[in-house]
Amino acid sequence: MTTLSSTPAPPPSPLEALTTIIGARAPTTGDFNTAISGLGLFRREHPTPPSVCMVEPSIILVAQGEKQLWVGGQGYPYDTTHFFVTSLDLPANSEVLAASPEKPCLGLTFKLDLRMLAELAQSDPPNTNQRLVGKGVGIGSVTAVMLASFERLLALLDEPDAIPVLAPLIQREIHYRLLKSDQSGRLRQIIAVDGQGYRIAKAIDWLKLNYALALRIDDLAAQVQMSTPTFHHHFRQLTAMSPLQYQKWLRLNEARRLMLNEHLDVSGAAFKVGYESPSQFSREYSRLFGVAPKRDIAVLRGVLQ
Repeated sequence: MTTLSSTPAPPPSPLEALTTIIGARAPTTGDFNTAISGLGLFRREHPTPPSVCMVEPSIILVAQGEKQLWVGGQGYPYDTTHFFVTSLDLPANSEVLAASPEKPCLGLTFKLDLRMLAELAQSDPPNTNQRLVGKGVGIGSVTAVMLASFERLLALLDEPDAIPVLAPLIQREIHYRLLKSDQSGRLRQIIAVDGQGYRIAKAIDWLKLNYALALRIDDLAAQVQMSTPTFHHHFRQLTAMSPLQYQKWLRLNEARRLMLNEHLDVSGAAFKVGYESPSQFSREYSRLFGVAPKRDIAVLRGVLQ
């Protein structure tokens, strides 16, 4: 009697493996931290309208589904073949374009280590034909070696004892792959200490720490060793907003957090973040979030039906 031999099933592709791992570790709609520093997972089961968020220097990779981030009025869609990258802390609006309970949108966020990028860039000179990049945000092409690196990183979640030893090595490889990607120029302009992007990043760091203070553009420009016109031009070019608009965004989002989590009233939150006029605060809050402060917080708390 002839015995039929079965052909073993081929191993899953890196993308299929990522989908399986993320699906298991992000079992419900939401965002999930992991035991690996800088690595987060997310799951969405329905398309969603744009919602306000702050994106740290990071890449966002989708293993299934499709998302879009809006920065400065421009949309940046990304899916399984394209990743989103930002080299600066940028205000944005996040939108889910394709997701369902049967086929949820699954993905990961990977925070960039700019010091590591700078170190790697020193031993890997840029291509002399590399095009200069203006904005601090863009869409890159996903490569097979990049997916394989992320698959190995996520696989460590099942081997927690190995994370302290092996995760830094794989994270370093991922940073190297990014420097070899089509988004290399965008990253290099931020880590070049003699470049304008590096100076704007330092200004953003100052704004994040001092958003409640009165902002004098001349002083901040001088602090990062730029003329006021040059500073204003490059800040807007990289972030798609002016320094004052950036500060306003920081203030309004911190006020929202204070009202929601620390139960400050509208006036208290307004004064806390640097506003002198609660009425001006309410107007600007309504323009950003589309609803007055009290109603917005009530909705977020689930008070209104």
